[in-house]
Amino acid sequence: MVETEAYFGQDDPAAHSYVGKTSRNAVLFGPPGFAYVYFIYGMYFCMNVSCEPDGQAGGVLIRGLEPLAGLKTMTRLRGMSGTIKPQLLTSGPGRLCQALAITRAGQNGLDVTSAESELQIWDDGFRPGEILATPRIGIRKAVERLHRFVVPAAPATAPSVRS
Repeated sequence: MVETEAYFGQDDPAAHSYVGKTSRNAVLFGPPGFAYVYFIYGMYFCMNVSCEPDGQAGGVLIRGLEPLAGLKTMTRLRGMSGTIKPQLLTSGPGRLCQALAITRAGQNGLDVTSAESELQIWDDGFRPGEILATPRIGIRKAVERLHRFVVPAAPATAPSVRS
C-alpha cells in the first residue's frame, strides 16, 4: 500500500463509526483485519480494514497501492485500454476497488488476514524510506488531522504528493 487514511471510531467525526454501530458499519467495530466496503457518491466502492479490538471501532481506508501483477486485468476492470500509468489504476480508493473488483456484496466482511480469504493483505517486508503524514482528503469533518499516510516516491502515488 502506498496511501492510507486512519479513522478513529466514535471519537472521530469523519469516521463512519462516529454515529455508533449500525448494520452498515458493524465490521468497523471489530475484530481487526476485516474488510469494510461501502458505496460512495452513488458510483464508487471504497474499502477500509477494521483495526481495533473486537467491540471498539476503527478502520484504515486503503487509498492506493502499487500494482505489481495483473495490470492487464486491472486496466480492463477500470474500463481502460493500453498501457496505463500506475497512478491511474490504483491511486484513490474508488480506482483501487474498481481495479481489484472489490464490491460491498462481494468482499464486505472478509477476513483479509486469512489465507483462505479471496481478499488478503500480506506484509511483503518492504519498508519505504519516507512516509508523509498529511491531512485526510475528501472529507468535511476533522480535516485538520494528520491521519493520511503516503509513500511519496512510489510510482502509483498521486503526482501531487510525490517527491
